[in-house]
Amino acid sequence: VNYAWLRNTVASLPLAGKDPVLSKSWRRKKCEQGEETSVTLSLSPPQVNGILENWIWQLVAALKSQLAQPVNVGLVDWITLAQNHYTIAVSNTRLVGKEVAALLRWLEESAQLSRSHVHLIGYSLGAHVSGFAGSSIGGARKIGRITGLDPAGPLFEGSSPNDRLSPDDADFVDAIHTFTREYMGLSVGIKQPIGHYDFYPNGGSFQPGCHFLELYRHIAQHGFNAIAQTIKCSHERSVHLFIDSLLHAGTQSMAYLCRDMDSFSQGLCLSCKKGRCNTLGYHVRQEPQSKSKRLFLVTRAQSPFKVYHYNFKIHFINQSEKPTQTTFTMSLLGTKEKMQKIPITLNKGIASNKTYSFLITLEVDIGELVMIKFKWESSAVWANVWNTVQTIIPWGTRPHHSGLLLKTIRVKAGETQQRMTFCSENTDDLQLRPTQEKIFVKCELKSKISKQKIR
Repeated sequence: VNYAWLRNTVASLPLAGKDPVLSKSWRRKKCEQGEETSVTLSLSPPQVNGILENWIWQLVAALKSQLAQPVNVGLVDWITLAQNHYTIAVSNTRLVGKEVAALLRWLEESAQLSRSHVHLIGYSLGAHVSGFAGSSIGGARKIGRITGLDPAGPLFEGSSPNDRLSPDDADFVDAIHTFTREYMGLSVGIKQPIGHYDFYPNGGSFQPGCHFLELYRHIAQHGFNAIAQTIKCSHERSVHLFIDSLLHAGTQSMAYLCRDMDSFSQGLCLSCKKGRCNTLGYHVRQEPQSKSKRLFLVTRAQSPFKVYHYNFKIHFINQSEKPTQTTFTMSLLGTKEKMQKIPITLNKGIASNKTYSFLITLEVDIGELVMIKFKWESSAVWANVWNTVQTIIPWGTRPHHSGLLLKTIRVKAGETQQRMTFCSENTDDLQLRPTQEKIFVKCELKSKISKQKIR
């Protein structure tokens, strides 16, 4: 089938036992090695009623229009083998993978295609089809790259590398996991790492904007298919994240090596040392590893998906005997933008003399952070009570208000790897009071100002 807007033809893969037949334009053109021409095959199971989803053409268009180098894009149509009971469709993935491998070998012989220029992109079951294609192609060299977009989980989770997509199937394998939430012990997407780099946006369990709270809106749009559409939202998000990486190449989403999402949510993993961070999607830095790397990130609910990650570490001194339960807000002033009243809740309360670490994400680039406004949010009743309570320390020389002291705030920007320490603008009064706002500036800046005053 020839689509003029693609500028190249798209050939269908024949059934087993038949030799591939490509259009005249493919037969006329040899794959010139010097031009770095690549072949990208998209493999995905057909959707409702076998109709190709709109995102397939969005992916093709993005590959054709957003890359500097020329690329040939092929779509593998295995609708007759995928529209069966799930267990049968799973068993057919190996057969389809072998047929894709046969096509690639034929292109090697007929068009001098280099395997290193082949990139297989597979969604759901198609991810494992890509893996079987890579493992079945034979010969000394592997294909260049396989990208698994939320690879299917049921009947693949926990299986051996030979029975699913694995790092051995290509020179470089990356996977994006977006719907690994379990129901009755099963998840739509596979949870275990299966590539050289495995990305888990928002923890990989469920995606923002896809919650079941959206079910009523989906019912109005999709009728009885509402539940399926709600579930598909997170599963298919992997595809849209990959497309987004092509459409917004100048603002790539950064992901960070981490043990799990809980640790990442504390802001403990924003390091890029020794390859501990990488970009999500097409432009990932391809560094094959002996062991799979699990990377985490936060995204927006819609494209562009990129956010900016910050680790905040705040050391409180609690002068009261019991942990204090409260909510704070921070306003951030940067060289480009400012963000107003970002809520911060410490669920376990604030204990005495302890540092709290947490992650904050911003949807806009504020530039370099230069000032923090920190406010203790509290009800008017609590504020009145607080202001009337005083504790006299017996061995002290002056009275102290019972409450919280905050001297410094340490910040690390994930995207720039910049570390900053902010000090209270008024070092004579470090106490936090309900409803009052305190200003923190960079400590080195405050030190310079103090020295100038002394002079």
